[in-house]
Amino acid sequence: MGFTTKINDAVARSFIGKYFQLEGSSHARPRQNARFLTELRAGLATFFAMAYIISTNAGILTDSGGSCICNGGADDPICLANVEYDACQATLRRDFITGTAAISALTSFCMGLFSNLPVSLAPGMGINAYFAYTVVGFHGSGPVPYKLALTAVFIEGFVFIALTLLGMRQWLARIVPASIKIASGVGIGLFLTIIGMYGSAGIGVITGAQATPLELGGCYDYQLDEDGLCPSGVKMRSGKMWIGIFCGGFLTAILLAYRVKGAILAGIILVSIISWPRGDSPVTYFPHTATGDSNFDFFKKVVAFHPIEKVLNVNQWNLGGAGGQFAIALFTFLYVDILDCTGTLYSMARYSGQVDPKTGDFEGSTMAFLVDASGISIGSLFGLSPVTAFIESGAGIAEGGKTGLTAMVTGVCFFISIFFAPIFASIPPWATGCTLIIIGSMMASAVKDINWKYFGDALPAFITLATMPFTYSIAYGLIAGIITYIMINGTIGLIALITKGRVVPPMYELKEPWTWKISLSPPSWLGRAIKGYVLATSRSLLRISDALVRASGWGTPRVSDPDVDLYELPPQYSRARQ
Repeated sequence: MGFTTKINDAVARSFIGKYFQLEGSSHARPRQNARFLTELRAGLATFFAMAYIISTNAGILTDSGGSCICNGGADDPICLANVEYDACQATLRRDFITGTAAISALTSFCMGLFSNLPVSLAPGMGINAYFAYTVVGFHGSGPVPYKLALTAVFIEGFVFIALTLLGMRQWLARIVPASIKIASGVGIGLFLTIIGMYGSAGIGVITGAQATPLELGGCYDYQLDEDGLCPSGVKMRSGKMWIGIFCGGFLTAILLAYRVKGAILAGIILVSIISWPRGDSPVTYFPHTATGDSNFDFFKKVVAFHPIEKVLNVNQWNLGGAGGQFAIALFTFLYVDILDCTGTLYSMARYSGQVDPKTGDFEGSTMAFLVDASGISIGSLFGLSPVTAFIESGAGIAEGGKTGLTAMVTGVCFFISIFFAPIFASIPPWATGCTLIIIGSMMASAVKDINWKYFGDALPAFITLATMPFTYSIAYGLIAGIITYIMINGTIGLIALITKGRVVPPMYELKEPWTWKISLSPPSWLGRAIKGYVLATSRSLLRISDALVRASGWGTPRVSDPDVDLYELPPQYSRARQ
C-alpha cells in the first residue's frame, strides 16, 4: 500500500471523509473516485484557473472610479489627466485586489463546507463590466453613483436569499427543458474556449474585427493598428501566444492523454515561470512600459497585505433620490445573476456527476444558492460587483474534484493570495488560456446527450449553446434558448390541441417530456422546521394535559408520546372515551 493510498484511506475513515462523502467512508452515499489528495490537487487547479480574476476584476472596477472624487473641472470632467485622481485610483486598484481575493476566499470556502460541491465563487466576469461601464460608468460618468450601485447589489443579494429560502430559484431551474440544461453546459464550454482564445484572459489567437465579428490575431500589443487589429503581416507572431499554445496547451494535452495527475496545474505553472523573468524577453509579463513597471514593482513585493481603505462599507443607504436607473440596475443584476448562477451551478454539478436524473436537481442545491446569495451582499460591503459561481471550476472537476473539499482548498488559496497578491496577481493570461480551451472541449462532450432526433428540442438547444459564446453571456444564451423552445413547442402544442392530436410533426413521439406543473411543495428546510414546531407544540400540550389529568383525578398519565395511548382511564369513562 502506497503512502498516498494510506493518506486517502485514513481521511476517508475519519469524520471528514464521512461528511464530504469520500470514497471508502462510512457515508451511505459515498461519491465514486472522491479521494482526499485528488480533492486537494483539484482545488489548486481551480485556483490557478481562476487566479486571473484577482487582477482582471480589480482593473475593470477601477475604471468605474470607485469612491474617488473627480475635481477636474470643465476642462477634464472625467479626470482623464488628473494626478490626484490617478493616485486615488492606484490605491483603489489595490483595494479591489484585496477585496476580490477576500470575497473569493470566503464564498468558495463556504460553498465547499455547506453544499459539498466542487464549485468556487468570485466576482463574475461580464456582470462586473456591466457594473463598471454601464451602471456607474467610466470614472463615474454613468447614471448611478458608485456607492448607490453597491446598495443595489446589496439588496439584490437579500432578494436572492428570500428566493432561495422559498425554493423559487430551484423551481426556476427545474422548469428549464432538459436539452437546454445540457446545451447550457456545452455553451459554457464554448464560452470558456472563446475566453481562452481572446487576448484579455487568454492566448490572443483571435481578436475583434470590423469587417467580420472576429479575426485571426496573435500579434504583440505594440503591433496593433489604430483600430486595435493585427496587420496581416504580423499575425500569429506573438511569442506569448506560442508559449501558451505549446507549454500550456500541447504539453498539458499530452499529459492529460497519459492521465498524468496535475497536468493542468503543471501547464499553468510552467508558462508563468517562463513569463516572469524581465530582461528583454518578448514573452515577459513585465515589459519596460508604464504598466509593466507598475506590475513588476508590485510583483517584487512578493508578500504584501493591503487593507481596504476607500471602498469598505461605503454603500449609500439613503434611497430617497435613487430614481428609475437604480431600479433598472437592481433588476438587471437580479435576472443576470439568476440565469448565470443557475446555469453555471447546474452545468458544473452535471459535469461532476452530481445531478439526480430523476429530479433534475443536485444535492446541496439550496445551500449552494444561499451561499451565492449571501456572497453577493457581503461582496457589496467590500465595494465589489456581484459574486457568482465560476465556470473555471471545471478545471478542478476535470482534475478529479467531486466534493466540497475542492472548493475549500480553492478558498484557502484565495485567502493566502491576500498576503501573496503580488505573486498570484502576476499569473499571465496566456498561462491559463489553453487551460480554458481544454476544459471547454471536455464540457462540450455532453453535446451527444442533447435530443437531436426531435427538432423542437434540438434547435432551442443549439440556439442556447451558440448564443452564449457569441454574445459573451450565459444569461442571453439561456434566454434565447427558452424563448425559441416556447415559440416552437408552444405553437406545435396548440395545433395538436386544436386538432385533438391529429396534426403533429413527424418524430413528435421522440419529444422529451416536459411539464409546467412543477411541484409547489415547500422547501425541505421549511418542512423540517414545521415538523419540529408541530412536534414541540404537541409535546407542550401533552404536558399541560398531563397536569390537568393529575389535578382532576380522572386517570393516570402513562407517557407523553402522541403515538401511543396517553391515558389509562377508569372503567366508568371507557364508554365516554370511545
